[in-house]
Amino acid sequence: MIIQRYAENALRIIFGSQIDMEVHEKVRRAFFLLISIQRHDIIEIIPSFCSCLVIYEEDLTSYDTLSNLLKERLADLSAVEMPLPQVHEIPVHYGGDNGPDLSFVAKHCRLEVPEVIERHCAEIYTVFTVGFTPGFPYLGTLDESIAAPRLETPRTRIPAGSVGIAQRQTGIYPFESPAGWRIIGRTDVRLFDPARAPYSMMQIGDKVRFIEER
Repeated sequence: MIIQRYAENALRIIFGSQIDMEVHEKVRRAFFLLISIQRHDIIEIIPSFCSCLVIYEEDLTSYDTLSNLLKERLADLSAVEMPLPQVHEIPVHYGGDNGPDLSFVAKHCRLEVPEVIERHCAEIYTVFTVGFTPGFPYLGTLDESIAAPRLETPRTRIPAGSVGIAQRQTGIYPFESPAGWRIIGRTDVRLFDPARAPYSMMQIGDKVRFIEER
């Protein structure tokens, strides 16, 4: 574990340098431990693939004070109490106008389109982090046999609910937005609702399974 200054009023706690389940588990445990501390000088805690960003109120604490405290509190993550991950089943309309890149992925991976769909639905994915746009889940790990590169030139607009893949990850765009991932389908499930807490349907550590909707 490495703690380093990130900005004038933020620090980053780093648990590794690669995306895998061991590092993810440390990040997740640290995130829920930091939430449980409930310090008034901590403004926000943002978990990512390999680290947690802690934004603090610099009028109430300092980098040295907070980093020393967190180093002590995070020394043993084994006893952290965490909520059970929720399991989300996401129905997806694959291909056609809903998935304009599905044929490319099949050709790139030397598979038939139904095989790509079958393999995409076969995995139970972990939510490694949520970001980019509100509620966007970064899901892994994608079957290597259907991994595909990002678009060379991102699209300026794709529909809300678009399901994309990029390298060994898959994800869902909660809103109409630009997109650089290969879009293979679309879901009608609403992932982010600002009118109802918790606003994001998914959080770090949740599990996701895609189901083909015909």
